[in-house]
Amino acid sequence: MQFDAGMKSKPATMADTDRFSRTVVPFEHWYLGFPATLSPVLNLVVEGAGRIDAAELRRAVATAAESCPGARLARRGNRWSDSRRPPPVRCATGTVLDRTTLNDVAELRRPLPVHGAYCEVVLCDGEFPAVVFRASHAVMDARGLRLWALDVFRALRGEEPEGAESVTTVAELDDPLIAQADAKNQDFVLPSLLGVPADARFGGHRWWRRSIDGTFPAVAARLATELARLSGQETVPVSIPVDLRPYHPQVRSTSNFAVTVSLQVTPEDGWQATQQQLLTVLSERRGTVRAPGPEVLKVPLGLLRMLVRGVDRKARRTDRFSSLAGVNSLGRTSADAFATDAFEPVATYLLAPREPASPLGLNVVESDGRTELTLSWWPGEEAAAGAERLLDALGESLSPAAHRERATLLPPVPADGSAGPGDRTVVDLFREQVRARPDAVAISGPEGEVSYAELDRRARVVAAELRARGIGRDTVVGLCTDRTVAAVTGAWGALLAGAAYLPMDTKHPDGRIRDLLQDARAPLCLTQHPHDGRDFLPEGCDRLVLDELSYASDPGEPPTPPAPSDLAYVVYTSGSTGRPKGVDIEHRSLTNYAHWALREHGIGPDTRLPLLCSLSFDVAQISLVLPFLVGGTLLLMRDELDHLSLQEVIEAGATALALTPSHLDLITRLGLRPGAVGTLMVIGEQFTRALALRAREVFGPACRIINLYGPAEATIGVSDHVFDAERDTGANVPIGLPRDGVSLFLLDAERRFVAPGETGELYIGGVQLARGYRGRPDLTRQRFVRLADGTRVYRTGDLARRLPSGEVECCGRVDDQVKVRGHRIEPSEIAFTLESHPAVAAAVVVPRTPPGRTDRALCGYVVLQPDVPPVEVSELTEHLLERLPSYMVPAAMLVVAEIPRTVNGKVAASALPDPFADAQAPADATPLDDTEAAVAKIWARVLGTDPDGMGSGTDFHQLGGDSLAMIAMVAEVASELVGAAQAEVFTRRAPEFLAEPTLAQVARLADAVRTA
Repeated sequence: MQFDAGMKSKPATMADTDRFSRTVVPFEHWYLGFPATLSPVLNLVVEGAGRIDAAELRRAVATAAESCPGARLARRGNRWSDSRRPPPVRCATGTVLDRTTLNDVAELRRPLPVHGAYCEVVLCDGEFPAVVFRASHAVMDARGLRLWALDVFRALRGEEPEGAESVTTVAELDDPLIAQADAKNQDFVLPSLLGVPADARFGGHRWWRRSIDGTFPAVAARLATELARLSGQETVPVSIPVDLRPYHPQVRSTSNFAVTVSLQVTPEDGWQATQQQLLTVLSERRGTVRAPGPEVLKVPLGLLRMLVRGVDRKARRTDRFSSLAGVNSLGRTSADAFATDAFEPVATYLLAPREPASPLGLNVVESDGRTELTLSWWPGEEAAAGAERLLDALGESLSPAAHRERATLLPPVPADGSAGPGDRTVVDLFREQVRARPDAVAISGPEGEVSYAELDRRARVVAAELRARGIGRDTVVGLCTDRTVAAVTGAWGALLAGAAYLPMDTKHPDGRIRDLLQDARAPLCLTQHPHDGRDFLPEGCDRLVLDELSYASDPGEPPTPPAPSDLAYVVYTSGSTGRPKGVDIEHRSLTNYAHWALREHGIGPDTRLPLLCSLSFDVAQISLVLPFLVGGTLLLMRDELDHLSLQEVIEAGATALALTPSHLDLITRLGLRPGAVGTLMVIGEQFTRALALRAREVFGPACRIINLYGPAEATIGVSDHVFDAERDTGANVPIGLPRDGVSLFLLDAERRFVAPGETGELYIGGVQLARGYRGRPDLTRQRFVRLADGTRVYRTGDLARRLPSGEVECCGRVDDQVKVRGHRIEPSEIAFTLESHPAVAAAVVVPRTPPGRTDRALCGYVVLQPDVPPVEVSELTEHLLERLPSYMVPAAMLVVAEIPRTVNGKVAASALPDPFADAQAPADATPLDDTEAAVAKIWARVLGTDPDGMGSGTDFHQLGGDSLAMIAMVAEVASELVGAAQAEVFTRRAPEFLAEPTLAQVARLADAVRTA
């Protein structure tokens, strides 16, 4: 272990010290009287992952000390003054600070002041770094220490420190609790909870720590009550330090501003009574307050040291103290407050000294979803065992083991006992199939058949071209192609090159594609004709047209295959901040998913799996990856999804389908023939039992219907459940149990494990978690968090509960996110895009359920700027279409005078007008002709609404119709009104009325095709 004392500073002059000066208060004089062997040093520890540069930390400490001069004090008699010397930063190189090494790090026990400094910072820059803020209790209390530490991290992030420059002392406050402070007349009659070891020595102490999931209201009262219960006594005094800063907001200081209140705690009354007692003390400003009075200032420090040794010796000998324990709650601090772009805080806790003649000290620090407990006592074998039992009991009182066990779901052991994928990646598995089945059909579709050997050769051509351009590991290349052989070649070419691919939908507007390429920092985009002529490349991104490569020659073997930790692909999802976010998926995550999915879903050499979903959707990776790992075949269909192309791909021999419930619902309504399909992998949305039953009728009882669950951030799927009509009797099909290497957790809003039977938010842990959000460390920290045991988890936002069977059922969202055809949509992103229009002052997007429908449609509401010309809704729709995918464009849009809000500032959705209420009102009184009336009846069936009241100008979208409902509508019009002979012609001409899908337009085209 190396030790670096850091930079030295020049001594301060008298002029320097005049800027900040205050008196030494009695409380501080008491601590100055502690012997060196009992140095009263507070250690605020911030553990994390990532890195903190020592030089940057020194600069930040110096910057924060300018705004918090209490961190660099020097003493001159009975006054503190600003030394103008920043606190030293010491580097304990190679030191790992965790629960097991807590008492072995010498830097945490060094007395202060050292070389005149009463504060210092220690950087433990081992594999998992930690920053320790150290201060003598003579100059700071724990909350003052936190103020200084927060400013150091603000400076690290380049932010302006908030500062704490007040020279007002606690003795100068006009506060009744200060006036009542008294350190005399204390009865030392209570035995300690842990007992005093026979060999206890002056100044000796050891720390113990426990991390607990969740945060808890009135945590100090809860813990005080539990300690009292463990004592076995009816009523006992417990000490609780109270911070006076909130009651004197004009004073912002790092100095000692806490007073200790003694409460009489009766365990039988419950923690609520303890909390009420504390609140009464604070509200009425009276109670039993323990603190040294002014008389202590008259005691010389030498004599004070003798007194301190004497009272501590008596307490050790008699094992008697004035209270049962001291419970010090530091309050709650956001984890982001101790974060930088390069450092993710994992745990924050306080290590305080054992004070002379004081009882057991319990310190509590809460951060986002986590409570840290530390206690200090004399070392000893029995004391250590007792401390561990005590922390176990306190943890159990806050977080019962029964809750943790029931709310934690672990994967079952595979029936075949198969091990995980090890260090192999999907690239290794693909190349194994190329060698084993070179002539097998890898791809079949409109372009013909492609063998494994041919696909491999084409992918290696792409890989060689990428490598020639310097593209390799962890570089992202865009993939903007239709669902063609070029798409497969490009994706696997990028993987063979060691790079990652970013799949995008060619139907998305150029602006959207450009933004994704720029956000992903992609230096190259793979594309094909006719998209090579589009203007979607950002500055610094080149284009490689896959159609123009020569695939005739063999480029040789690809370079070293990617490692499990390398990036495999990036997919973008809607962002709540108005900006889509890229999810970085590593090879280890993708391979782990593939390993269990191939086994559980029965995918093998005979599997023929179509690519139904948009390439930009993470579900598409099921078809783009899985078949090629076992010698199966990918089926490609016509680029446009309609009832004809669906039937064609099923009749082409599809044996399995990977699709969303919306797609499955469409198939069941189209009356398609099931062909050889024996497996349905349904994913992306809530899967209802009613839809599962309809699918069973269409595909037959032998077809396995699998409900697959998983967000993009956890690599496609993490759990599955095979539908059983007799067992699954709830409204929704369960999502089952997690699979290999994945765990699920049910936590409440405070990140506590929910009680058995309760609903909680679903968190996912394990090997399939994404690396994070591309270029968004702040958002990554918000969504990818750590449990108390260090497990990294992703908070899904999905509400779920554990069923009596032990499996999980999803039952809603904790936020406003909605699903449209399996795509996650943050309505705020659409509103943000609407507000980018110069005529829009404010916008909101909410989901509504059209009359007679069970699914929801997006509705947009805009408030126009007062000083600009009015704008038509059609212009706003066009504005969105130029920037967002079509599925994110609201089905209806209304201009309103204002956005109604509730008293707490949230949008009052119920007070907004319903755009579907008058959607069926005819534009005029002209009766419908026969064809229009027939189309109206079809619309009513497809949309679940009433045909009466529809007019020739009624708009399909304004009735709540989306693109999948449009496919069903076109199929029924083609079948019933056009006739089988002209059905394909009508379907191919359907885009002619997509821009204006009114009854009149659809009827006009139906008549034209039928009579042609």
